[in-house]
Amino acid sequence: MTADFDLAASLASGVGGRSGAWTFIRGFAAHWAGAALGGNGGWTESDLGAAEEGLGLRLPTALREAYLLFGRRQDLTSNHDVLLGPAELYVDDAKEALVFRHENQGAASWGVLLDNLQDDDPPVVIRSDLADKSAERWEGWLERLSLCFVEIVLSESLQADEELCDFLDLDGDSLELLETHFVRLPFPDYPTGEETRWFLGRDVLLRDDDGVAILARGRTAEDLARVRELIPGDWLNGGS
Repeated sequence: MTADFDLAASLASGVGGRSGAWTFIRGFAAHWAGAALGGNGGWTESDLGAAEEGLGLRLPTALREAYLLFGRRQDLTSNHDVLLGPAELYVDDAKEALVFRHENQGAASWGVLLDNLQDDDPPVVIRSDLADKSAERWEGWLERLSLCFVEIVLSESLQADEELCDFLDLDGDSLELLETHFVRLPFPDYPTGEETRWFLGRDVLLRDDDGVAILARGRTAEDLARVRELIPGDWLNGGS
C-alpha cells in the first residue's frame, strides 16, 4: 500500500497525458485495489505481437502500454464492463474501428477509429447497440485512449465487492450532502449530454450520475459505512 498516495493530485496529472495516466493507475492499484502492478498483471509482448499479426495492423502505443502494464488485472478493468484480451480484439463489420471493450450486456462497444490507429494516444469512440442497426454510429467518447483507461479504472472500481461498493438513488437533500461533504475531482466532461461528476472524501470515491444516482467505493467497509452516515438513504447494499 502507498499510504501517501494523493488521489486528487495524481488524477489531475493523469487526465493530462499518457505518462500521468499510467502513474495514476499504478498509485490507484496499490492504494485502492490492494495490489501493486506487476507480476502477471499485464499481457506480454508476444501476446500483443500475435494480436497484431492476426489483425494485420499495429496497435496504438497507448493501448499497447495499457495492456502490458495492467491488461490482465480484471479487478481494474472488468468488474462490470469487459476489456477484451489481445486475442479478442477485432475490427467492426463496417471496417471503421478497432474494438477493445464491451458493455457487460452488449449495449455498447468502445473502440479506436482505424484512421487514428497511427496516433500514439488516439481518441476513443463509442457505439451503442440499437434495434435499428442502420442508426448505429461511432460517436466521440474521450479525447485520448490513456484518459479512457483512467476512466475505466475509476468506473470499474465502483463495481467491486459489495462490501466496498454501494449505490443510492438520489432524492431529497442527497445531492447537496454530496457536494457539502466531498470534494469534486478534476475529470473532464463526458460527451453524453448527461453530467457525470467524480467526488473524493477520506478514503472514499463517489460518482454522481447526472443527479440521478450516487455510486460509492470505500477503501474499506468502514470507509463505505461513513459515506452512508454522511448521505443517509436507501443504499442498495446497506444503510438506511
